[in-house]
Amino acid sequence: MVFFPVEVAIALTGIVHFGNNIFKLFIIGKNFNKEVLLRFGIPAVIFAFIGAYLLLHIPNMEAIYSYSLFGKTFQIFPLKLIIASLLLLFAIIDLIPFFNKLQFDKNKLPLGGALSGFFGGLSGSQGALRSAFLIRAGLSKEAFIATTVMISCFVDFTRLGVYATRIVKIDFSDNTPLIISATLSAMCGAFIGNKLLKKVTLKLLQITVAIMLAILAIALGLGLI
Repeated sequence: MVFFPVEVAIALTGIVHFGNNIFKLFIIGKNFNKEVLLRFGIPAVIFAFIGAYLLLHIPNMEAIYSYSLFGKTFQIFPLKLIIASLLLLFAIIDLIPFFNKLQFDKNKLPLGGALSGFFGGLSGSQGALRSAFLIRAGLSKEAFIATTVMISCFVDFTRLGVYATRIVKIDFSDNTPLIISATLSAMCGAFIGNKLLKKVTLKLLQITVAIMLAILAIALGLGLI
C-alpha cells in the first residue's frame, strides 16, 4: 500500500497469497475436512465475491476530508479509511489476548465463512476471523491447516477473478521480480513452517506483523500514504 494504490496492492498481494496457497495444498492439502470445507467455504466464496466487487467500486469516490500538516495537504479517501479501519481491527485482534481466545460454536461455521470471505475480498484480511470460527470445528492441527488453506485458495481464486478487471490494466514489467520473489519467499516459509509444525509457535512474528499493520493502518487512515 506504500507503493501502489490500495486496490492494486490488495490485488497483487492476492496473487502472491494464491500462489503460496496452491503450493501449500501440495504439501498438506490432503488432510482437509470435507464437511467443514463445504459449510464454511461456500458462504466464504459467495461473500468474497461481494467484498471484492465493493473494493473495485469504492475507489471512484472523492476524498471525504482534507487537512494541512507541516505545510503539506493530506486527503482521506473512503477506500483507504475503510481498509485502514479493517487492518487496525485485525491488528488489535492479534495483539489482545482476549481476542486470541475468542471462539465460536461449530454451528456458526456458515456465518464465519460469510464474514471472513467478505473481509477477505474487501481487504485481503480474513485469517483472524477464519481461525476464530474454525478452531472449534474439532479438527486436528493438520486438518485445521489443510482446511484453512483449501478455503483460502477458493477465496483467493474468487477475489482474483473479480480483481482481474483491474489487474489486466497494470504494467507488471517493473514489478515482476517483486511478485516472483514475494511468492517464492512465501513458499519457502510454508515449506519450513510445515517442517516445524509440531515444534514451533510463531507468536513473536504474529505480534511484530500486527504492530506493523497497526502503524500502516494509522498512516493510511490519516492520508499520510
